[in-house]
Amino acid sequence: MAKNHTSTIKLKVELDENRVPEQLFWTAEDGGISNEEAKALMLAVWDAKAKETLRIDLWTKDMPVDEMKQFFHQTLVEMSNTYFRATQDEKMTATMKDFCDYFAEKLELTKK
Repeated sequence: MAKNHTSTIKLKVELDENRVPEQLFWTAEDGGISNEEAKALMLAVWDAKAKETLRIDLWTKDMPVDEMKQFFHQTLVEMSNTYFRATQDEKMTATMKDFCDYFAEKLELTKK
């Protein structure tokens, strides 16, 4: 019988005196990541019993707004890709990608 493998992802949040994130670090040794700094993170977990999403959204106080806009846009694009891989729903994926294009246009993120 094959032995199961366990993988661990660690998040470390350094807070200021008001409990506002100053620094974020993450480690995913299976992915070759060790104590890498990040400026923002979004984590979603599905609670199957309650049938709801639990979330942790954190960003450092020095995260620039223009980078936050990019972060949101790229997250939405990747959520569209993940949705397609999980559901194979081409029609809704296309609708989601249309919204991502609209989002980028309105925030002037598109390259000219």
